[in-house]
This record gives sequence, structure tokens and C-alpha cells, in this order.
Amino acid sequence: MLPSESIERVVELFASLPTIGKKTARRLAFHLLRQSTSDVEHFATALVEMRARVRECSVCQTFTDVEVCGICSSEKRLGTMICVVEQPSDVMAIERTGDFRGRYHVLHGALSPLDGIGPDDLRMKELIARLGPGVEELILALNPTVEGEVTTQYIAKLASPLSIRVTRIARGVPMGSDLEFADEATLARAFEGRTVV
Repeated sequence: MLPSESIERVVELFASLPTIGKKTARRLAFHLLRQSTSDVEHFATALVEMRARVRECSVCQTFTDVEVCGICSSEKRLGTMICVVEQPSDVMAIERTGDFRGRYHVLHGALSPLDGIGPDDLRMKELIARLGPGVEELILALNPTVEGEVTTQYIAKLASPLSIRVTRIARGVPMGSDLEFADEATLARAFEGRTVV
């Protein structure tokens, strides 16, 4: 018998989030119980508003509150370079380095035939549509996993007839990890050592 089904329901919801175990979920639930009602309401409202307002940028497909994100609409960013990543969180990881001045394209995943994820399940068509005049380099910054490698090779093959330099970030990011968890120095070195695919 549990003392509070309401608490357990919140614990289960927190535990369903990535990297949150039951112990952390329970701590978060109890933390919220110690907060004022208005603080909890602000938190809940922010979550609901985020879900209602955030959408994909019509150009690069990252998450944004507006039609075209701040990176795509910035005149300071180089339109000659497009960095392809798997998830919007990867954009934020690269931006933390402060070293990349180009633009991005978010696939929202990687090719995984065993899981039934093919090119039509990703933002590949949108990427190919962006590879017109003015684009000189396509940087593939996909996670160093089997799926990331398959996706890298697939995009390189698609782009090969387009006279665009296709590079990949260097192997400074360990195999099997995700970009969002890499530190800034590792990502910066990976960008400096990128190679032609």
C-alpha cells in the first residue's frame, strides 16, 4: 500500500524521462511538494506553453518558438556551410562551443533499418532541398554509433553528385556516446579535425 497515489503518479512520469531513475524521480516529486503552489503552477504552465508553442524551424528543422529560428535568420551565420545533426539537442551542444559559424540541419533521428527507420522517416528531403547554389560544405556531425555511421554514408552518397565538399567531424567524440553529452573542448577538437567522407 502506497501512502500517496498522486505522488507515485508524478514519480512514474518523471521516471519516464531520459536519464531519470526512480530515486531521482522521487526526489523531484518531493522537491515540488516543498515549493509554493504558485511556483508549481508556473512550472506546469511553462511545460504546457512549451509544448504548445515550440515547433520545428521551417528551414533547419530544429526546435524554435518562431517560423524561422534565430540561427537560420541571422545574417552573421555562413550559409555556405550546413552542419547535419541527429537531434535539436545536438545543435545546442555544438553552439556551446562557440566555434561553428555556419547553419544546421536536424534529421530528428538516424537511419536504422532494424528499427524500421528509413530516409522517409527523417528530414532527408528537406536537407536535399537545401543543397543548392551557395552551399560549399556539408558537415556531418552525427552520433558515433552504427546508425550514425550508416546515416553519414547515406548522406555522403546522396550529396556526391552535387559538387559540395562533404566532411565529417573528427573522432574526438567517443564511439557509442551522444553529442549532447560531450564537453565543449571535445566538440571543438572534433570540428577542427573533420575529414572528407
